[in-house]
This record gives sequence, C-alpha cells and structure tokens, in this order.
Amino acid sequence: MAKDTVTSQTAGVLGHPIAHSRSPVLHRAAYRTLGLAVDYHAHDVTPEDLPAFMAGLTGEWLGLSVTMPLKSPMMRQVDRFSPRVERLGFLNTVVWEADGTTTAYNTDVEGIVESLVFAGFDGSEAGGRMGILGGGGTAAAAIAAAHLMGLSGVDLFVRTPAKAAEHAELARGFGLAARVRSLQDFPTVAAGFRAVVATLPPRAADPTAAGLAGETGGGLPPLLDAAYDPWPSALATAWGSWGGQVVSGLEMLLYQAVAQVRLFTGRVLPAGSAPDWAAVTAAMAAALDLPPRTPLTPSIP
Repeated sequence: MAKDTVTSQTAGVLGHPIAHSRSPVLHRAAYRTLGLAVDYHAHDVTPEDLPAFMAGLTGEWLGLSVTMPLKSPMMRQVDRFSPRVERLGFLNTVVWEADGTTTAYNTDVEGIVESLVFAGFDGSEAGGRMGILGGGGTAAAAIAAAHLMGLSGVDLFVRTPAKAAEHAELARGFGLAARVRSLQDFPTVAAGFRAVVATLPPRAADPTAAGLAGETGGGLPPLLDAAYDPWPSALATAWGSWGGQVVSGLEMLLYQAVAQVRLFTGRVLPAGSAPDWAAVTAAMAAALDLPPRTPLTPSIP
C-alpha cells in the first residue's frame, strides 16, 4: 500500500452510517487551534466498499478516523499494526507515515480511561473489576483500558455468552480474570464493580436500565455509556437516579480524538514545537458543547 510521500494535510472519518458523526467539527477545531489547514471530512463507506475506497484514494493524507462497522475490516487495508492493535484485533485510527505507508492505532482505549477518570474513577487503588456491556471493538478496547487502570478482572455481559469467548481470551491475555455473563444478570450485580463501560448501540440498553430499579444493592460505580444519541439514554437516566456518576460517549469521543490529532500531526508540526495541548483540548471540548477538560498526554503503544 505504499504511496508517494505525504506532504499535504488531508484527513477524514470513515463509517456507515456517518452523517451523525461529530468527528469533523471536533477535528477541525483542533487543527484551527494548531494553525494547520487540515481538510477533514466524513465519508460514508460500507465494509463491502472499503477496499475500493482505499485503493481509490488520491492526493496525500495524514490519517483516517475509523468508526463502525469498519474497525475490523480496515485491518486488511493497512501496512502495519501498532502493538495494541495487533493484540486487540481492532483499530480506530490509520496514520500515513512520511514514506507513504500506513500504520493502524487504537485510541479508543485512551478515550475510555480518561472518560472514567473524569467520571470519578479513583486510580490510586489497584484491583477490582470492570463490567463491560456488549461486544465488538469498543468492548475489546475496554478490556485494554481495564488493564491500564490497574483492575484485576472483567465481567463481559452479552446477549449470547457463547459469542464472547474471544473477548474472554483477550482479557486473560492481559492477565485479567474474565467472566462471561448474560446481559440480563447485570442489574443485580451492577454495584459490585469499580467501573462500568456500556458499549451497546443506542436504545439497546433500555431493558437493562429498566432492570436497575431496586436492584443496585448499594452505591454505583462510574459508568461510561458509549452511546450519546439520544442523550441521556435510559441507562444513563436510571444510573443517575440511583446516585451513579455517568458520562456519555461524547467524553470518550473527545479524548480518543485528542490522541488521534497527536498522531495525525506528529510529523507535520514544526520540529521542536510545543503545541498548547490544553488549548487544543479546550477547543475540541467546546466544539462538543462540553466544558474545558484536562489535556491528554498519551503514550500510545
């Protein structure tokens, strides 16, 4: 897939459907703040159309943000994987290197960790478990996040437990104790986790939310509900009503995008420059109508 050396500043987001994506407004705010004229647009691409789209790219690119349902199919379209992507089997970022080749990264992990910290997760204490609702690429990223957060195990709540074997094996590879459970069991044990990540599509968690009433058994941990349209979700509303702190997928979107911007711009910013990442993060948060956030300083393996 080697191409001519990339010198211009073009990037975008791919997915299907994509019209709802907030990535363009988010990334454009970052590049304006950095003083870079990056042309960033959304592209509606299905898994079936992805090979032709990638083969037909002309001009020169900095990178791509990759969303569902392309986080796995895109793996076959890149030249190399970061160690994290190789381990997870899912990406959300493609970066063109100076020689025109492409590298896959996954910044969803940073998005999850930072979101849960913002929601009140206390990282000073090791151990405990994370509850993860749903499967797929975001659930895989949540497993990696649990490892980075110093947790000791994960419970994977899915509709069909037999389909979660690969995610359970992934968790064990990180040294995490993994349990696969039915999604309908979650309300009765929700209070027993140090953090919870819901990766279900919009409205798919509504039945789970209804089951929370009277079943919490105590205080609830911080929850990241990766869905953000509509918001608040039924799960977020129920969680908040029982005293739990909740953040939406917009928080995750913000922090994973800050990490993407760092990757996209690493070779085009002037050598020796020290960008004001606090200002960049604040501008990106404002683009999502969020208050200013602490700047992310990731080290993405």
